[in-house]
Amino acid sequence: MLPADFVEDTKDRRMYASCISAGVPMICWPFFAEQQTNCRYSCVHWGIGMEIDNNVKRDDVEELVRELMEGEKGKEMKVKAMEWKKKAQESTSLGGSSHLNLDNLVEALLSGTQ
Repeated sequence: MLPADFVEDTKDRRMYASCISAGVPMICWPFFAEQQTNCRYSCVHWGIGMEIDNNVKRDDVEELVRELMEGEKGKEMKVKAMEWKKKAQESTSLGGSSHLNLDNLVEALLSGTQ
């Protein structure tokens, strides 16, 4: 059984995966833990994120939001985000890689093998 406050303490940590699986581009402002890695992958490798500078100013945030919502780079990011959404759906659907890996794990645990 999970501690009573476990879900509340961890709820924001699922947002990153939720955004990717929903096909939503992100504006990243990393502070600690895995946020730096998530930001790098989103912005550099996957093309679905824009990073806010550490010395953030109101005008900078407005510019990034406008670019994401209306700009050419934002449109490209939305296309890439939808591609990632499709990949997430395929991997978690019946017969997808995540589905098969979970089945294999359960089978291994039930059979007592590694």
